[in-house]
Amino acid sequence: MTHMLHAAARRVQWSRTSAAKRAACLLAAAYGLKILYPIVRRRMKRGCKGGPQDAGRAEGGREASHGSGSLGRASPAVNAEFFKQLLELRKLFFPKLVSAELGLLCLHSVALVSRTFLSIYVAALDGKIVKSIVEKKPRSFVFKLIKWLMIAIPATFVNSTIRYLECKLALAFRTRLVDHAYETYFANQTYYRVISMDGRLANPDQSLTEDIMMFSQSVAHLYSNLTKPILDVVLTSYTLIRTARSRGANPIGPTLLAGLVVYATARVLKACSPKFGKLVAEEAHKKGYLRFMHSRIIANVEEIAFYRGHKVEMKQLQKSYKALADQMNLILSKRLWYIMIEQFLMKYVWSSCGMIMVAVPIITATGFADGELEDGQKQAMVSERTEAFTTSRNLLISGADAIERIMSSYKEVTELAGYTARVYSMFSVFDEVKRGIYKRTAVIQGSESNSKNEDKAELHIDGPLEIKGKVIDVDHGIICENVPIITPNGDVVVSRLNFKVQEGMNLLITGPNGCGKSSLFRILSGLWPVYEGVLYKPPPQHMFYIPQRPYMSIGTLRDQVIYPDSVDDMHQKGYQDQDLESILHMVHLYHIVQREGGWDAIMDWKDVLSGGEKQRMGMARMFYHKPKYALLDECTSAVSIDVEGKIFQAAKAAGISLLSITHRPSLWKYHTHLLQFDGQGGWRFEQLDTAIRLSLSEEKQRLESQLAGIPKMQQRLNELCKILGEDSVLKTMDKEE
Repeated sequence: MTHMLHAAARRVQWSRTSAAKRAACLLAAAYGLKILYPIVRRRMKRGCKGGPQDAGRAEGGREASHGSGSLGRASPAVNAEFFKQLLELRKLFFPKLVSAELGLLCLHSVALVSRTFLSIYVAALDGKIVKSIVEKKPRSFVFKLIKWLMIAIPATFVNSTIRYLECKLALAFRTRLVDHAYETYFANQTYYRVISMDGRLANPDQSLTEDIMMFSQSVAHLYSNLTKPILDVVLTSYTLIRTARSRGANPIGPTLLAGLVVYATARVLKACSPKFGKLVAEEAHKKGYLRFMHSRIIANVEEIAFYRGHKVEMKQLQKSYKALADQMNLILSKRLWYIMIEQFLMKYVWSSCGMIMVAVPIITATGFADGELEDGQKQAMVSERTEAFTTSRNLLISGADAIERIMSSYKEVTELAGYTARVYSMFSVFDEVKRGIYKRTAVIQGSESNSKNEDKAELHIDGPLEIKGKVIDVDHGIICENVPIITPNGDVVVSRLNFKVQEGMNLLITGPNGCGKSSLFRILSGLWPVYEGVLYKPPPQHMFYIPQRPYMSIGTLRDQVIYPDSVDDMHQKGYQDQDLESILHMVHLYHIVQREGGWDAIMDWKDVLSGGEKQRMGMARMFYHKPKYALLDECTSAVSIDVEGKIFQAAKAAGISLLSITHRPSLWKYHTHLLQFDGQGGWRFEQLDTAIRLSLSEEKQRLESQLAGIPKMQQRLNELCKILGEDSVLKTMDKEE
């Protein structure tokens, strides 16, 4: 036994370096097996079991994540739902049979087919070049090399054309989707209702920009990445089989070997493939939230600076970025092992099988056997075998690369499923909101808030809100008949509201905070639906709403006055710049024309104009549009009382009926009727007597000032009693004692 071991050692003769290399390789292989084996085993078990328990877990997951937006539904995957969504979106890509997108798709397909035939021709030409080298024929070699260079010109042009048409196709798809999305987003004030009335889309800006772009690029790239490989596989397989048969070889064995290897690779990759669709969709969601956090800071930069809240905002940004970075690291880590397995199978296993597939037909083919000449010398078929080997090898490499791209496309298809789910969900939400179907996330309130609102449980509606009311456009007057004020969350602010405002009437609306004053304006403007009752109101062009913080658009000073009209609309209405100057005189704002450089000055008016100037600009828009009814929501709170009074008097003189929310008693005299909310769901509508109301308000202020001193007087009385050691009939004990 000892002699045998010594003999084996002498035969092997391992050096220290080779032993160290082998040990390192064994350790790496063992570590890789340790990491990959649990993953493969878990995937295989999951694929085999998947019974009612998995269905229950999936259903439970859907219920647990309900309300978190489109991502809270079933995870995006390559299934029947994915293909259904893709077919629905296809109608947006190709709205009709003859379109520019279909023409681009046909050209793209022609370029892909041309590239496949060129690849086969170049592979055959490579074999002929190698044959001329082996046969030592320089003239034939030079001729074929020139031919090879000449064919490279159309080949490179076709390659460039494929990339160009792919980008054009992605841009055309994106343009179609963006056009349809914008039309739906801005129809029937969907842009407002998606944010305020519905809670399924957390970041519509992310869906309208990033998601549509990634989806369009993924569809165009996937079409190119699947069509050409499939053509390559079909044509190269046909060429290889035909070549083998022409030389007397049997192609059945290599074909079966190829099919077996591809099938085994597909099974292993499917078992090891992570859920890229869900991962990519979650990554897109976190990207959108990070963008939202940045835009939120930009929108409130002054308030944050005043509060010195940069540390809090930075922590929130870092938290959202860390969530995104963790998600991206998770995807990268899963791709690391998946790509390693993929490359091992497709690069090394397939290459070894390819060598067998090429070698077996050449070795066994009767057409490549050495023959005998007439003088008895053997005819060597080396050049023929070399040509066949080179051509077959190139074709096999092309086919293997095509199959590799097809199988690698599964990962891209799963990622496309994530983008498809987000884009399809966006369009579904837009369509439903446009039709008045709202679904808002339920907010779980704490026990404290529940105890506070226990007595008002009947003033909240759980579940989806059904729209039963009617809105009828009339030429004169505003009439509410049993119209409730219900917030998008289902809170019933006022159960039934009845009032009538005729032309010439000016309505003052008062009440505590949260009683429904601004909510009523949202219903009258058509932003909130009428859930019950009947609302008679003028068409939208006869009503004009002015908020407390008027919106300043991008454009010239002229655009600020005529918003939302364009300059052409202004001219069609018969307005000139002189008319706009007279309007600015009415609101005491003409000085900004000279100050800012004329009507054509373009600035960031949100920052250039002060708060009072922006409010007066909002009133200037009212005088420009001349509505029958103006809804004024604390729109002059930053304007001086004297200028404010002149503006209201000018509005009455212009025949505009005012519906005003204001806390300034100086404006009461410009109104004829009062709608007062009590904050508990009650209200009253009556004619306004300004003198009586002013006297009552003065009495209220006088009593408030007198009662404000009573606690201080009571405290001083208790102190005097302690100092004197006497009691008083009015003395009360401190709460602390």
